[in-house]
Amino acid sequence: MQNAKYKRVIIKLSGEALAGDNDHGIDEKTLDKVVDQIIAVRDLGVQIGVVVGGGNFWRGRQGREMERTTADHMGMLATAINALAIQDALERKGVPTRVQTALTIIRVAEPYIMRKAISHLNKGRVVIFACGTGNPYFTTDTAAALRAAETNAEVLLLAKNVDGIYDSDPKENKDAKKLKTVEYKDFIAQGLRAMDTTAITICMENDIPVLAFGLFEENALVRAVSGEDIGTLIK
Repeated sequence: MQNAKYKRVIIKLSGEALAGDNDHGIDEKTLDKVVDQIIAVRDLGVQIGVVVGGGNFWRGRQGREMERTTADHMGMLATAINALAIQDALERKGVPTRVQTALTIIRVAEPYIMRKAISHLNKGRVVIFACGTGNPYFTTDTAAALRAAETNAEVLLLAKNVDGIYDSDPKENKDAKKLKTVEYKDFIAQGLRAMDTTAITICMENDIPVLAFGLFEENALVRAVSGEDIGTLIK
């Protein structure tokens, strides 16, 4: 069994990752693969918080003719759907979880309370944070950075569909170069798009490293928390 480098982590999952090969929705086989990775990390004794996006159902910017706040609130509700799906998949495998939402939806989840979240983490529960920050105009990347700072996480794991951060879009430029490490200020100055600048600024101000890597590489999450040379480190 590998040894974990970190005791407490925040994992940022995109909603699109849960859709698998589909354009939208939740692919149950993909969800199971993601959950199995989370369980493998938990088995190393790591405390885990998960922030999930909602892009597999709705993105605020989709509503071009819609009032921005309304569109963003719809996106927050989409993240709640994904959070409940992850919770159900984890609990079916015997892992205790809690979903905490930045919008109050007390029939289905706890409201986000920092000290309660930390208490759950200390008890070995996987805490899934939904509804972003609860505010429009902020992304779930920013929510992940904020939750990492609030819960004193040692690293923010940015699990993506690509294996790291490149100096340009690898889909558009076949000569794009993968970066091993990049400093926060350089990330912002170069206009890199793997994470929004508000999130990076929060991490920079609170000295939280961000590790961006491919979620579906073999044992990616375990390798990430074990300190293997994987993905791109923003520090």
